[in-house]
Amino acid sequence: MFPSQRARRWKWMTLLAALVGLGLVGALGDGTAAVSGVILGADGVPLAGATVRILATTHETVSSEDGSFTLRGLIEGQPVTVSAWLHDYYSARIVGVLPPEDDLELHLHKYQVDDNPDYEWALPTSCSECKGHIVEPWLENAHALAGTNPRFFSMYNGTDTSGTHEVAPGYVQDFPGTAGVCANCHAPGAAIDAPFTTDMNALDGADVFGVHCDLCHKTAAVYLNPTTKLPYENAPGVQSMDVRRSFFNEEGELVLLFFGPFDDPNVDDGDTYLPLIQESAFCAPCHQFSFWGTPIYESYREWLESPYSDPEEGATCQACHMPAPQIIDGEPMTNVAPGVGGVERDPQTLRSHAQRGALDIEFLQDTVELILEAEATDEGSITAKVSLKNAKAGHHVPTDYPGRQMILIVTATDSAGETLVLVDGPTLPDWCGDEANLPGVAYAKVLRDVETGESPVVNYWKQTLIESDNRLAAFEVDETTYRFKSGAGASTIRATVLFRRLFQDLAEAKGWGMPDILMEEAQLLVEPGAGQ
Repeated sequence: MFPSQRARRWKWMTLLAALVGLGLVGALGDGTAAVSGVILGADGVPLAGATVRILATTHETVSSEDGSFTLRGLIEGQPVTVSAWLHDYYSARIVGVLPPEDDLELHLHKYQVDDNPDYEWALPTSCSECKGHIVEPWLENAHALAGTNPRFFSMYNGTDTSGTHEVAPGYVQDFPGTAGVCANCHAPGAAIDAPFTTDMNALDGADVFGVHCDLCHKTAAVYLNPTTKLPYENAPGVQSMDVRRSFFNEEGELVLLFFGPFDDPNVDDGDTYLPLIQESAFCAPCHQFSFWGTPIYESYREWLESPYSDPEEGATCQACHMPAPQIIDGEPMTNVAPGVGGVERDPQTLRSHAQRGALDIEFLQDTVELILEAEATDEGSITAKVSLKNAKAGHHVPTDYPGRQMILIVTATDSAGETLVLVDGPTLPDWCGDEANLPGVAYAKVLRDVETGESPVVNYWKQTLIESDNRLAAFEVDETTYRFKSGAGASTIRATVLFRRLFQDLAEAKGWGMPDILMEEAQLLVEPGAGQ
């Protein structure tokens, strides 16, 4: 078990105990009464294997072969809500059950197996009317901004971020008159019916919000190759997703369908549980894709091949990027829809929808660990050893977009502030801009344009090859050594790690205007060696 997982489990136990004490969650097994009944499907057919629980608790059982169930340990006369769920079915519930009770019937109905292209996506802002604490943090994350991000459009259209000046590269410049497949991941709700012809410049309605609430919560399954466990080639984003948009029934009423993380949603209809929504595979369609046979976005494969994918000891994408509990005004959220029908739940079951990622500076800074060691030698030099570890990311650092770099810079100065000469050790490549040729290492996936031979490039919509890739995999440690010629008096050795979103020259030309992020830094003072 990872240390963070132990901490989460301990925190969950502590919070659950507190909630029981406050009466927010009923104590389990503290009564002698029971409720029992049967789970039935269409035409009264008994359903085995359904999860039956007391709403918003861990007090649960599973229906037997004849559909029967019993929940024991309840308090006589204390009302409870009994819920039931089975895969491929809507959830169901009975409110106000008074134990003891022995003749309950919960009827489960299958949800749709088809999609409805005539459905109009719901605006995320409509969801915020009831679930503001969920939607408001989401509105600031990269998924919500995928349809409006000016940096994306500078690459899509071949302009600067203002959109008024042409600045190569750009997809539209290289393939005029086409739309590409960018929308499959950046606006999947729009691309679902037109995966090769959806123009990112023509989004409207909910699709302006990129990867929006209604799309994610109507995704029933993802298509993965059973051999590779990865999405199929040439099926990016929504093409690898089984989406079920709602239908109107014969009476003209919209039959809702929302998939979520609870098998006991507190609604009258439309909601059901989808285990997949809490699994890393849910993220795979948009975070694993190759262009022209060259793997570009690979964070899902990187996770799959890392210790984090171990089902017992690892962690899912959601565990890191959607951590629980969600904090509101310094307190853990316990109700997703307070005052409008929501129920109190264990806060460890309520994940943050801020969906932390590359836009979250604190999240990035918590990714790597740096160790600096240095000593003077009798030969008149100073040796510095640097260890850089990917300590907390379940994928490579940096990951996905090939313009990202992590730059380690090692410098040495004497007591007068003069820079010491590097005698031996790696130096930064020319594409590091202002830091080029300084002692250090740049970690990146570097692409080369097959047609022009130019490198590094980010125009992966053309045919590119991977020229080099030295990014740090999960828990990987890279160690480098530097030897400097000693100067006057004591010397100061510094190691700095920066995160850069795009190659400096291109970022300046495009007007990205996003400063480097300081990831880690360390400094040591080294006294002269005995022989100096």
